[in-house]
Amino acid sequence: MKKGFLIVIEGIDGAGKTTHARKLVRWLRKKGIQTRYTFEPTRGAIGRILEKMASKRKVDVRVEALLFAADRIDHLNKIIRPLLEKGFIIISDRYVHSSIAYQSITVGDQRWVEELNKFAEKPDLVILLDVDPEIGLRRIKRKRARFERIEILKKVREKYLELAE
Repeated sequence: MKKGFLIVIEGIDGAGKTTHARKLVRWLRKKGIQTRYTFEPTRGAIGRILEKMASKRKVDVRVEALLFAADRIDHLNKIIRPLLEKGFIIISDRYVHSSIAYQSITVGDQRWVEELNKFAEKPDLVILLDVDPEIGLRRIKRKRARFERIEILKKVREKYLELAE
């Protein structure tokens, strides 16, 4: 039975997710609250495959979506669910909404992406950091495959705003 609390911070690349997630974790820990920062994609075996694939643009977008879902299953089983059972507050930098926002654009089928991720633990709170895509693009220090283009960031932002309604 879940005793903890799952908080997810979402937004386009360059929105400030990592900065805000880490600040929130530090603040909660100072209050004596058991807290864990985590992120997706993970640095686990599947997450490392995704990282290697990011530099190679020849991967089928459906394969990429399946790997993100597989990484999430691993993340849930090894980190999120065990810590929730122990009563931790988990702050996740990206989660299911990132897959829906980004992959529904590349795959072209939001329903398929949602179905692929229906196993995921429902977050207790999702915080969407909304930033102008031009600003987000300027903030990105490391180039990230196909999502670094302004046209894509604009579409992803619109998808996030649609999901937030």
